[in-house]
Amino acid sequence: MSVRIALASPEPIPSEVIDLALGMLEAPVPEPATERPWGHGWSATGELPPELSDVHSARRALRPLAAHGVDATVVEGHLASNPPALLILDVDSTLTTSEAIDELAAEAGAGEQVAEITARAMRGELDFRESLTARVATLKGLDASVFERVRERTSFSPGAERLIRAVAASGARVALVSGGFAEIVVPLVAHLPVHEVSANTLEVIDGRLTGRVLGAVVDRAAKRTHLLRHAAELGIEADRAVAVGDGANDLDMIGAAGLGVAYCAKPLAADQADATISFPRLDAVTAYLRLG
Repeated sequence: MSVRIALASPEPIPSEVIDLALGMLEAPVPEPATERPWGHGWSATGELPPELSDVHSARRALRPLAAHGVDATVVEGHLASNPPALLILDVDSTLTTSEAIDELAAEAGAGEQVAEITARAMRGELDFRESLTARVATLKGLDASVFERVRERTSFSPGAERLIRAVAASGARVALVSGGFAEIVVPLVAHLPVHEVSANTLEVIDGRLTGRVLGAVVDRAAKRTHLLRHAAELGIEADRAVAVGDGANDLDMIGAAGLGVAYCAKPLAADQADATISFPRLDAVTAYLRLG
């Protein structure tokens, strides 16, 4: 099975790491190590040997490279030699550096309490839907002007805009799926080539938040559903999609994609994803992609 091993690091990749990666392939065809805006990348294509014919085993064999400060994965199937047709991104703590619910709760004086619940939910210790209901309840009575204040202090992760523009320029659809809130996300990305934002909507009556979410909650299962819907709309299989997230709420979409990437992630997500980017440059995800 022809695959591509890809490496990403904020620092130059040691030659011994490249040698180790080359040693995992039969008849490898390496590409030169290159410096990128986000750091350093390297890749090689080839066949997996019989003892590593299971791509999951090959990915596990690459994990010790983390001790050298290098993220690594094996890209298989369509994505090994072709650009993705679809990129699905989580928002809070992935596309952006903060959690919108925590920022909103801080405006309501419940910041520390809610931040702890958020952290536990992202580690997979709490049911996301139930925890969201409890967190949103703390927002009851806030003036709707809070959305603008939170947007003003919401920052993109380094390289986020570069990633979106690069993938969109390759011809792929870029979509966001968020357990956060449309009121924050939609205006934030209005200048970017994002096809669609799927996020929760907070109920507002007479200019004040009611402490409730309108409609279906965008939870772990919903994120996977949105990925599959986008793939169906494009007429592609999910193995041509890439999904990027940071927490337990992203695991279903990460598992459904052809390549699931955990970005600066909680341990559970990092352990179960196909690939990781462990340093704070979201555009380093391009190390794993063929973009032309």
